[in-house]
Amino acid sequence: MKVPFLDLSLQHRTLREPALAALAATYDATRFCLGRDVEDFEHNFAAALGYPRVLGMNSGTAPLHVACMLAGFGPGDEVVTAPFTFISSAWGINYVGATPVFADVEEGTFNLDPVKLEAAITPRTKGIIVVHLFGQPARMDEIMAIAKKHRLFVIEDCAQAVAARYRGTPVGIIGDAGTFSFYPTKNLGGCGEGGAFVSRREELHARARQIRVHGSERRYYHDIIGGNFRMDGFQGALLNVKLPHLSAWTARRQAIAARYLAGITLADTRLPEQPTYGKSVFHQFTIRHPRRDALREHLAKGEVGTDLIYPVPLHLQKCYASLGHGAGSFPVAERAAATCLSLPIFPELTDVQADHVIASLNAF
Repeated sequence: MKVPFLDLSLQHRTLREPALAALAATYDATRFCLGRDVEDFEHNFAAALGYPRVLGMNSGTAPLHVACMLAGFGPGDEVVTAPFTFISSAWGINYVGATPVFADVEEGTFNLDPVKLEAAITPRTKGIIVVHLFGQPARMDEIMAIAKKHRLFVIEDCAQAVAARYRGTPVGIIGDAGTFSFYPTKNLGGCGEGGAFVSRREELHARARQIRVHGSERRYYHDIIGGNFRMDGFQGALLNVKLPHLSAWTARRQAIAARYLAGITLADTRLPEQPTYGKSVFHQFTIRHPRRDALREHLAKGEVGTDLIYPVPLHLQKCYASLGHGAGSFPVAERAAATCLSLPIFPELTDVQADHVIASLNAF
């Protein structure tokens, strides 16, 4: 039996007619940059997930950049983030001229370790970017206590954690600002690039709205330095079609994860940790195994698709060589990169397919 790591065509096939109708309506009305479709999505996303307000943007990287601008990070400042994540989590820091400082992650959740986070803080530290990796909320109580103690601006990278909650609160509004990605492979994915900015602080939302459109509130009048971070109308229209299905898709991901957790018995396999403070929405189901590469080859022979997310931690990427980190600098992140293997988990995956993944893995 062939089990793909991900097959977006299954989801898009079922939504083809309403998606094309939405695109046609946007096309005919020429609502291409922001406009009613984006405004509707902002309202619907906020209402569905419990946010006071939402700003649609043109990628998941964009709101991270904007949040760093709002925080006032700049040259000479340090911002702490995790080394085991997608590189966009650190890009915003560089874009405003600040320096990313890495703190190691937890063995069980892959999220920032609060103890290591506090140890990384210096007099130059101005903020923290917390990543809710693979859909699992980070330890926000401890992280926010550290931020309050040191007066740090907290950005939550929720790119993989749409619909996740920490002790009942939606991720993204626990810190000062939250960011989302609607890249096609995300739990709520568009048909192209897209992202969103959220904040419980109304003044930050207002400034982010202004920054999003060239620092302007009135056409051709630019009060602050801004950029072009606008969501396009087509993405807003498509996300409006998809959003009503998010709750069911999330429940299905969690059901598949529960099946994996109950069924995987392969020796030496470390399964994702399930903390009580926040239930994962399982953007990925990522296991660890000391013979990861051999296991992946074994699964490939059984036509089970897998992926390596992420094979090189940020501190060992060439672009960050100037920071001077070598092997052993962040051992937990490095062990994760060397032993992690992500299994198929998407809403259209059948129980039969999931059971085949389990049987193939257990037979290694």
